Amino acid sequence: MRVVVAMSGGVDSAVAAARCVAAGHDVIGISLRLAVDGTGSCCSLDDFHDAHAVADRLGIPHYVFDFRDAFTRAVVEPFVADYLAGRTPNPCARCNQHVKFDLLWQRARELGASHLATGHYARIATDPATGRLALRAAADAAKDQTYFLFGLDHVALGRTLFPVGELTKVEVRAEAAALDLPVAAKPESMEVCFVPAGDAAAFVERHAPPGTIRPGVIVDGDGTVVGTHGGVHRFTIGQRRGLGLDGDAPRYVQRLDAGTATVSVGRLEDLAVDGLIARGTIWSAGAPPVAGTRLDVRIRHRHRPLPARLVEACGDVTRVRFEESGPAVTPGQAAVFYRGDLVAGGGWIAQATP
Repeated sequence: MRVVVAMSGGVDSAVAAARCVAAGHDVIGISLRLAVDGTGSCCSLDDFHDAHAVADRLGIPHYVFDFRDAFTRAVVEPFVADYLAGRTPNPCARCNQHVKFDLLWQRARELGASHLATGHYARIATDPATGRLALRAAADAAKDQTYFLFGLDHVALGRTLFPVGELTKVEVRAEAAALDLPVAAKPESMEVCFVPAGDAAAFVERHAPPGTIRPGVIVDGDGTVVGTHGGVHRFTIGQRRGLGLDGDAPRYVQRLDAGTATVSVGRLEDLAVDGLIARGTIWSAGAPPVAGTRLDVRIRHRHRPLPARLVEACGDVTRVRFEESGPAVTPGQAAVFYRGDLVAGGGWIAQATP
C-alpha cells in the first residue's frame, strides 16, 4: 500500500520511514514547513536537508509542504489566545489533532496514500471493552506520546501507522545506525518547536494583538495585594518560582483572572481539587463509557495518571472525580483518559472542581 511518512528530519521519523520501506510499502516522505517566523527548533533548512538525505538513503521521494498559514491558524493563534486568557496551552496535542493527522492526512489522500505514518512513540490496539481501535501506550514508557495523540479516534487510527511504537529510543538509534541513516546520532529537541529558547512569555508578547497584554496585581487568599505583574500570560496554575514575592513561605499560583488581570496565590494545600471538567472531548470508540466507569486521568505529559471515576459525559463536555484529592489542575492542558495502557479518550481542561 502507499504510505505517506511525516519526516521531521529526526531519527524517529527516519526509522519509521525505513520500517515502512522494509515492509514493502510504496513510501513517500513529507516534511512540513510550520515555523511562522523562521525561529524555534523545528522546520529549519537543516531539518529539511536531513529528511531529504534520509529519503535518498532509502530510495523514496521526499517533498516539503508549506503549512505555515494553517499552522498559524490552528496552533499559534490559539497558543497566544490561551495564554492571554490565563490558560496554559498544549500546542503539540493541538498540532497533532488539526495539522498532522488532519491537513497532512488530506494531502496524503491526494497523493493516493491509504495510510499516514509518523515517528511517534505509540501503538494501536483493539480495545476489548469496545471492540474498536484505540491508542496503546508505547513499549518505551519513558518516550510514550499517547498523551499528545488523544485526538485520534478509531477511524483516524485505522489509517495510521506508528512503526517505532514497539521500540525503545535506544533501539531506534541502533536501527538507524545499522541502516547508516545520516540522523542516527542527531539530538532531539524537547521544547515547544516554534518558541525560541522555550520563552513562551516573550513569544506571546511578540505575537499578541496590541493592547491585549495588561499588567495587574498579585493577591493572597485574603485579597491583600502582595505584588504586581506584567501580564497573566507569565503564569500557570501551580507555579511557585518566578513570582517575585517577598517572604519565606512558598506561595503558589491558584487562579488567573484575565478579565481583571489578577493573579491569586496561596498555599500548596489550597491547590488540591476534587476533579475536573474537560471540553472538546474525543472518545476513541466514538462514544463515552458509562457514568461511573473507572479511568486513569493524565493531566500533564509527565504526570502520573490519577485514578478517577467518570461522573458525566454530555456532548463534548466531560466531568471526572478523582478517587483521592488531586494536584493542581491547569486549564488549557489536555486531560487524557486511560483504561490500563489504552487511551479511552481525552479533552481540554476547562476548570478544576474544588
